[in-house]
Amino acid sequence: MTAPRDRTAPPPRVLIDACVLFPTVLREIVLGCAQAGLFTSLWSRRILDEWHHAAARLGPEAALIAEGEITLLRQRWPGAELPADPAREATLDLPDAADKHVLAVAISGRAELVLTLNLRDFPRRALAPHGLRAIAPDAFVMDLWLSNPAPVEACVVAVQRETERVSGRAQPLRALLKRARLPRLGKALG
Repeated sequence: MTAPRDRTAPPPRVLIDACVLFPTVLREIVLGCAQAGLFTSLWSRRILDEWHHAAARLGPEAALIAEGEITLLRQRWPGAELPADPAREATLDLPDAADKHVLAVAISGRAELVLTLNLRDFPRRALAPHGLRAIAPDAFVMDLWLSNPAPVEACVVAVQRETERVSGRAQPLRALLKRARLPRLGKALG
């Protein structure tokens, strides 16, 4: 858990990894919190391309849906997409060299956090010198909820309703959040 944030300070800048942008429910909850002003979201074209690539593995229809969602994302957050920084990437050391671009963009974007499901790929020793730390979505959204319960709960309820509308069936909150890799939040809200 993070320390309570000074409400007069600007919201934290958070680089969102592709694994958080895809799947849909997790992305919509995280970005709903950003829309509520709880943090500033950041990503790169390559991160969005990774999301598209992951969706395309599910078939052409999923690829088209991802393209549309990425277009909408760019419209909603025009300042969130940051350019690549290959020169900085070359200086970084991570367990998975394919993640260097994520860290490079986080540094360039003056992010405080890297939001990822792949914590082992972003060790503290590699991030701390840059004033960064990696955090899993469940811990991150829990921290947001603990300090700002109303907007987080409103976002979660909106996503649950939309998921029910799209699926045509009830989506019990705790199970929905567990599938979205937000089990602690599901337990707290369910």
